[in-house]
Amino acid sequence: MDRRVLAMGTELRVHLEGTGDLGKASEAALAETQRIEAACSTWNPASAWSRLNAARGAAVPLAAEWIGLLETVKGWTARTEGAFDPVLWALLNAWGIRQGGAHPSPEAVAQAREASGAALLRLDARSGMAQLGHPAAGLEEGGFLKGYALDRMKAAAQAQAGLLDFGGQLLAWGSPVEASVADPLDRQRPRLTFRLNEASLSCSGTSERGRHILDPRSGEPCPAWGSTAVVAADGLTADVLSTALYVLGPKAGLRWAERHDVAAAFLLRDGSIRLSPAFRSLHPTLILREPR
Repeated sequence: MDRRVLAMGTELRVHLEGTGDLGKASEAALAETQRIEAACSTWNPASAWSRLNAARGAAVPLAAEWIGLLETVKGWTARTEGAFDPVLWALLNAWGIRQGGAHPSPEAVAQAREASGAALLRLDARSGMAQLGHPAAGLEEGGFLKGYALDRMKAAAQAQAGLLDFGGQLLAWGSPVEASVADPLDRQRPRLTFRLNEASLSCSGTSERGRHILDPRSGEPCPAWGSTAVVAADGLTADVLSTALYVLGPKAGLRWAERHDVAAAFLLRDGSIRLSPAFRSLHPTLILREPR
């Protein structure tokens, strides 16, 4: 069973195998994506997360699922030494990331930094309320929501085997598939190939959208040094860490991946590739870059 739809502003491909009604399974998976997008997409002004962003510091009710998800992603801020942060709305606006780019003044960046940071996100699971501790603060879901949706789609489909491709992030289970990581200078040319199974592959870089990845620690766009690839057991972790390790950069990011036994690859614009031991254990095939 194969399906292809547009979701969260990108292409979603669903491939399911096994016994049972795969058409019904694919519908269940797609319904999960629609449910998550309707509740969490900040591109949708009617979503629960958009209402939180628009509340200007007031507490708003959130479903237990979304409070739990936000607690999880907020925890990644400390674990990644501040390289990942879900509360970047003010900085995103300052740099015009969704509007094609801007050149804010140092004063505007400083003001946006005051309205950014996971410490501003207050979650109360008992009361089911969420609050942002600055009137200009807001959630930015681009670094984790697709990964979470992949995990929920897999759970909803209940298929024996499958491959989900959500805008380039993969989640495979049941049987191994060949996966590739593209050259940061040419997205049509693979530099690494390996077998992916019971895991998700997420890549982050600046080759397609320019310098759109922000460093939460400085408030500045990250340099265009190349790309990262992370393989993890679930989509949410892979999504978060591919962004965080790109922010950390190829040296500090590789050290972090080694300390935490994360399968990570760092592809530099000069053609060099650095792999963590956990990524090497996947037995990737390295493809030489052709002379330009």
